[in-house]
Amino acid sequence: MLIKGLGAAMLAAMLLASTAIAGPVNVNTADARTLARELDGVGKAKADAIVSYREKNGPFKSAEDLVKVKGLGKKLIEQNKANLRFAEEKSAG
Repeated sequence: MLIKGLGAAMLAAMLLASTAIAGPVNVNTADARTLARELDGVGKAKADAIVSYREKNGPFKSAEDLVKVKGLGKKLIEQNKANLRFAEEKSAG
């Protein structure tokens, strides 16, 4: 009985850990699949909209620029603000 309970607890912990892990993502370089995977509340359609907007209008300068993308609201952007990156990545060398 103890083993069954322990197994359930371990499974629950693993599931919670996998959903809580979201890494920083550069919205100017990430593809739609990465955006959908890393940003909370962003699925395929919203991720595609971000990429499409970026391709037509150039790179985003700040989180506030994302409000211009159809389907993205201030609440969603605020929810993800800690994981949003906009700067060009510097190459090591």
